[in-house]
Amino acid sequence: MTSVLIVSKGHAYDHNGFLEMFEADEALDATLVEQPAAQVLLRPENVGAYDAILFYDMSGIPGIGLLHDGANNTGIPTDDYRASIEALVASGKGMVLLNHGTVGWPLWPLWRQIHGSSFMLKQGELDGEVLPGSGYRGGHGPHPNPTFTLTPVDVSHPVVAGLEDGFTVTDEIYIKSPRFEADVLPLMRSDYDYVSENFTPPPLAPPEEQGSWQHPPGSNVVVWANSVGASPVVASDIGDSPEAFGNSGFRRLLSNALQWVASQEARDWAASRS
Repeated sequence: MTSVLIVSKGHAYDHNGFLEMFEADEALDATLVEQPAAQVLLRPENVGAYDAILFYDMSGIPGIGLLHDGANNTGIPTDDYRASIEALVASGKGMVLLNHGTVGWPLWPLWRQIHGSSFMLKQGELDGEVLPGSGYRGGHGPHPNPTFTLTPVDVSHPVVAGLEDGFTVTDEIYIKSPRFEADVLPLMRSDYDYVSENFTPPPLAPPEEQGSWQHPPGSNVVVWANSVGASPVVASDIGDSPEAFGNSGFRRLLSNALQWVASQEARDWAASRS
C-alpha cells in the first residue's frame, strides 16, 4: 500500500467527492492536511512517513489575499518551507500535482521546476521567452466544464496502465504554451481544440491584458511526467471537478501516478535525467 500525504487549501473543491476516491482505493493510504499545517509534516524529520506527496493546494500567489501559505500575500515562501521542499527534492520523494497545484508559487523558481508546466497566471517571461497568460475552460469560470478524451502517448508507461484505450472525462482544462513539452515526458494528450476562443482569459491578469487576450494554439498534453533533483513527478491539468473525481479513468490515472512516483523505477528514471 502506498502512503500518500495530500496537501490542500487555497481553492474550492468537492471535499467529499475528492476524499471518496482515496477511500475506495485499496492501493492507497491517504492523509489530507491543509496548509499551513501541512508545512510541518513536509519537514524532513516528518515527511519520511509518506511514500508520495499529492499537492492539491493553490498557494503562493501574490497580491490576492492568500494567507494560508505562510507567505503573507507576498508569494515568497518562508525559509522553513523553502528548506523543506528543497530537502524533499533532494531526497527523491515522489510527487503528484493536480490542476491548481501546478498554478501556485509563480515567483518561486523551484516550484515551476517541480511541475514543469508552462502555465502563466498573466503575460510574463519564461526561460527567456515572453508568453501570454494562460486561459482556462470550466472550473469556476463562465463556461461549463468541457468533455474531452485523453489518449496515452506511450501505452507501456505504468501511469497509463489499464488506460491503453484512453478515457473520456468532463473537467476544467487550461491552454498553455507547447514549449514545455520538450522538457517533460508527455503521458496523455487531449482531443480538445486548444485555441484561445475556447477559453476564458487569465482571471488574475490586468484588465487591459484580459481585454485584448489572445493565445497561440496551445499544448494538448494534459498529463506528463517530470523530474527535479532526485524526485519523480507526475503533473496533471485535470482534477478539479466532481465529474472527474467520480470518473473511473481519472481514478485509475491518479492511483497509477501516486504508486509510480513512489516506486524505485520512478526514482531510477528521475536519476537518469539529472
